[in-house]
Amino acid sequence: MKKIEAVIKPFKLDEVRESLATVGVSGLTVTDVKGFGRQKGHTELYRGAEYVVDFLPKVKVEVVVPEDLVEQAIEAIVKAARTGKIGDGKIFVMPVEHVVRIRTGETNEAAI
Repeated sequence: MKKIEAVIKPFKLDEVRESLATVGVSGLTVTDVKGFGRQKGHTELYRGAEYVVDFLPKVKVEVVVPEDLVEQAIEAIVKAARTGKIGDGKIFVMPVEHVVRIRTGETNEAAI
């Protein structure tokens, strides 16, 4: 099993969710986050004063999938989240050693 974390633009969330559902991902966790990479933030004007916004709003989507679904899930995220502009986000993939469904006690593949 692998955990896929994708940091994407907030307005792309619905498209990513739908795209993941089409490849068989049944559940996900979404967190509102802030950060920056090469985008480095931007300058805004508020009531005549200029200020720098260093941390930009993003959404982190987390899914745990079986090994055979990893590449399909990554492709689904990339296809749905890509705008072609700077700040589209990143995808991180890491191993998951053990999963337990609290309600039933099911473990590993049966728990996702």
